[in-house]
Amino acid sequence: MSTADEAVPVQPTATVPQPAETYETVEAAVRAQLSKAFGGRRGTIEAAVPTIAFTLAWIFTEQLQLSLILSGGLAAALLVARIVQRSTPQFVLNSLFGIGIGAFFALRSGKAEDAFLPGMLWIAVVEAIMIFSILVRWPFMGFMLGATNPEDPLAWHRDKGIVKLCTKVSWIMVLPGLIKLTVQIPLYLAGQVFWLGIAKVALGWPVYLAALATVGWVLARGRTAVQPQV
Repeated sequence: MSTADEAVPVQPTATVPQPAETYETVEAAVRAQLSKAFGGRRGTIEAAVPTIAFTLAWIFTEQLQLSLILSGGLAAALLVARIVQRSTPQFVLNSLFGIGIGAFFALRSGKAEDAFLPGMLWIAVVEAIMIFSILVRWPFMGFMLGATNPEDPLAWHRDKGIVKLCTKVSWIMVLPGLIKLTVQIPLYLAGQVFWLGIAKVALGWPVYLAALATVGWVLARGRTAVQPQV
């Protein structure tokens, strides 16, 4: 253990049932669940590449159908690579689904900026649910923690210390979506396709990475031990 860790006071032991995946601390469990949720570096690239392709194709051709075909084709190629390697296609499938919905909106209206509308609407819905969960004192990060304990997935809510920790982390993870919407909505209303694409990529993983780094700093300061209930 590092010197910095030794200087941090040990928090009271949290009495939650032993999870299927064993973690020494609540903080470690939260970090592991966040890593799974975001798919790591490869999942991030798979989500960004189709958007970059669509944006660049639109800039150089201004042909909506061609831009959508190139974007969808790249996502399909990434999916094939996943299947050949026998690795989980979850994040590629998410990207393909998003491209399909975006293409439907854009082709129906004939406006390239509408390809970004479903993603913005999805973020808005997710943000509303996340904020609501925090306000009613059932922070969504608690459910991610509960997923590590299938025998009693709501055990975390019986410990006020864990609820407080999950609330703090949840507020941090809400910020990236709010920032993204704040930037994208005016660009969408102005029909700025190029800057919408830039904003979607630049305010995607980089901002979430900053949020995760902040979460990591918060979690690194705590040592809430996970022990099975007797």
